[in-house]
Amino acid sequence: MADKTLKATLMKSPIGARPEIRATVESLGFKRMHQTRELPDNDAVRGMLRRVNFLVAVEGEPWERPKRSRYKIWRSRSTKKHQRGH
Repeated sequence: MADKTLKATLMKSPIGARPEIRATVESLGFKRMHQTRELPDNDAVRGMLRRVNFLVAVEGEPWERPKRSRYKIWRSRSTKKHQRGH
């Protein structure tokens, strides 16, 4: 059987993403935006690509830009202004 590969391109930056998402992008070998990599077609790589499918486009599959950044670390708003009495 011939070795199959997948072409994947990093379309959106992982800056501000959860650490596990950033680690997955890094382990796929992406270093910069719009970089295309040929990755082996196996279950491990397909699972990693499925985890970061909102950041990475795979050749042959449509990539949709996420409507809401669901991968960011959400923090509560500051209440310091209200604590000062303003």
